[in-house]
Amino acid sequence: MAKLFVVPTPIGNLEDMTFRAIRILKEVDFILAEDTRTSGHLLKHFEIQNKLQAYHKFNEHKQVEGLIDRIRNSQTVALISDAGTPGISDPGYLLIKNCIDNDIEVECLPGATALIPAIVNSGLPNDRFIFEGFLPQKKGRQKRIDALKEEPKTLVLYESPHRLLKTLSQLLEFFNENRRVCVARELSKLHEENFRGTFTEAIKHFSSKNIKGEIVLVVEGYNG
Repeated sequence: MAKLFVVPTPIGNLEDMTFRAIRILKEVDFILAEDTRTSGHLLKHFEIQNKLQAYHKFNEHKQVEGLIDRIRNSQTVALISDAGTPGISDPGYLLIKNCIDNDIEVECLPGATALIPAIVNSGLPNDRFIFEGFLPQKKGRQKRIDALKEEPKTLVLYESPHRLLKTLSQLLEFFNENRRVCVARELSKLHEENFRGTFTEAIKHFSSKNIKGEIVLVVEGYNG
């Protein structure tokens, strides 16, 4: 049976791993992992003894053709990332697209992602929203922020801890200073934090902290 399984893994709390995800990771012929060291700890915790192969943004273009050939030869493979759902700001899109283009069945399991709990927990409208993932780090960054400043839907961004204050300051510069923002940090972990306030309040709050953990920014939409 030639098939690609896209398997979400916990973003923090290991109890968020599903029974189905564990079973599939045990049953497939091999597992593609963004970082085999990180995923190795996860598999050991759940007593999953299966072959791991590195698949990340630096080698995915070189590997995809060979992987398609292996799957065609009636092999099943599971794709996982370091945390969350592969393809959402993580490697996965290229392999998924090539499987579909080659009539290989793809099945994505529901599961952990930082996006949904962050926006639900923000207190901001979540019936319609725009997910931007990570902003460009250099080229095109300010142009992208400027293009989003009058977006009426709630805006969701991913950010790293060392760029958080820079991003908040840039959003303050381009957006109305009274726009509300929720900074969700360390979701599902012991030190989870959801700071809600204006950009100015968020900058003041995080300027005095040693910022750790992956971050989701949920920003109020433009309302004139």
